[in-house]
Amino acid sequence: MKVILLKDVKTLGKKGEVINASDGYARNYLIPKGFAEEANKTNLHIWNNKKEAERKQKLAEIEAAQKLAAELKGKEINLTVKSGENGRIFGSITGKDISDELNKKFKINIDKKKIVINNIRQLGTYDVEVKLYPEISTKIKVIIAEK
Repeated sequence: MKVILLKDVKTLGKKGEVINASDGYARNYLIPKGFAEEANKTNLHIWNNKKEAERKQKLAEIEAAQKLAAELKGKEINLTVKSGENGRIFGSITGKDISDELNKKFKINIDKKKIVINNIRQLGTYDVEVKLYPEISTKIKVIIAEK
């Protein structure tokens, strides 16, 4: 019996693959447990439409990320913080601080998890990487000044 896998099954294959499984295994285990569905014309058509919609959505996300990367490229953010002796700041600058400042200054909403930042504990100028998509990233300049 041909079935479409709805989830990854360790011994059979990955999600979305059409495989041949024995009738008993498919009817008694795969289909009732929600691991697969029968591969008839209707289900194959529905599955192909889902795949096409996912592909289009992924392309739209990549395009939006590239547009945002172009918009962010070369932007400069100024943060003022309290500091002690030798320009060492109290606490550290986090992705949330940078994200909030981007939102305030440029009205660009970026998740703090997408900002790749090493520990910033000194006053100065830093280049911070913003990963918008797995292969799309850009750098912004962060200037840390004393209050």
